[in-house]
Amino acid sequence: MTAVACPIQENPYERDAARDEQLIRGIHDEYGRMLLAYATRLTGDRAAAEDLVQETLIRAWKHVHIVATATIPLTGWLLTILRNLAFDRARRQATRPLEVPELPEAGSAGGAAAGGDHSDRVVDSIVVVEALKSLPELHSSMLIEVYYRNRSVAEVAKQFQIPQGTVKSRTHYALRALRNALATHGEE
Repeated sequence: MTAVACPIQENPYERDAARDEQLIRGIHDEYGRMLLAYATRLTGDRAAAEDLVQETLIRAWKHVHIVATATIPLTGWLLTILRNLAFDRARRQATRPLEVPELPEAGSAGGAAAGGDHSDRVVDSIVVVEALKSLPELHSSMLIEVYYRNRSVAEVAKQFQIPQGTVKSRTHYALRALRNALATHGEE
């Protein structure tokens, strides 16, 4: 089936809905797999590709008078619509901020805000500060500079006038000691 034909009436507003539906079903049957494969290549996402194919078929249905009178294969027209929809989708996603997934609330009994209870974060920060105080100065200063002040290893090495490898090893041992301190604090 190279061209899908449907008899057209004089007035396009008086079209037969059953014929239009049959025409779009025929387009889906003939071109659906090809459209889905193309959309999947464009998006890399099967669900998004299915949405694009569905939107392409909706566009074809909205312009059924073009489809019904087509004397040439619809392949190019359908692929162009799908490609334009994919590009529009990509542009919309590029302008939207990244979506951050919701964190599941562990052990909450309802009524808590989506971000969790602020008091939990305060208690956690107090516990971490106390655990940091229990570490040797060499270790705690490395963790503070690297993780809390967000400095690079090179910056910390320059600040303390030590090799970068020393900063990495002190940070490694500091994290291990902090983990142990937090574990013993959790047992108390």
